[in-house]
Amino acid sequence: MPSRPWYQGGTGAPELAKAGGFRLDDPEGEVGIEFMVVTDTSGDQPTGYLVPLTYRGAPLDGAEHALVGTMEHGVLGRRWAYDGCHDPVLVAQLRALIEGRVQAQDQNTSDTPDPEVTRSCTGDGHALTDLTAVDDQEGTELRAPNGTVLRLHRALRPAADGTPLLPPDAIGHVAGAWNLQDGTRAQGLFVVLRPGSRA
Repeated sequence: MPSRPWYQGGTGAPELAKAGGFRLDDPEGEVGIEFMVVTDTSGDQPTGYLVPLTYRGAPLDGAEHALVGTMEHGVLGRRWAYDGCHDPVLVAQLRALIEGRVQAQDQNTSDTPDPEVTRSCTGDGHALTDLTAVDDQEGTELRAPNGTVLRLHRALRPAADGTPLLPPDAIGHVAGAWNLQDGTRAQGLFVVLRPGSRA
């Protein structure tokens, strides 16, 4: 995380604690997909970050730059963890979530939808293919050739009144909840879909 431009922590190592998130199911049952929220307390004030991860049973070709690390799973054996913005399985399922074709799943309980995750999408045919991931100061953009953009908010901002407010040009979104340091529950935008040019 400290190597990413959206990271707002101090100069030392991050001090992370899990604060929330949700899962998506891979239709093929091969790739674990998790949108984890972690709180970093290494800076001047605690900051929540959205960390999309995929877990694979073998390395993902061409994604060496996105490898977060490897781990040993008690049942599945060795797993390779990736920044999910660079994994086509996560990107495809995120698109399906925004479009309402799949449901977000509880992070800790199998086969249980997460009612705190909301989504919207207006229209169709947004050409969310051939996406390129680009990090900036605000988060990660998944850019399509026609200009359509999926923006993942990496440093999360709790909605002031508990209801996430969409930008005026948004045509879709994903929002969710996480725990703040004081134990209260926050809601905020995770992903915003903005349109590109129409062919």
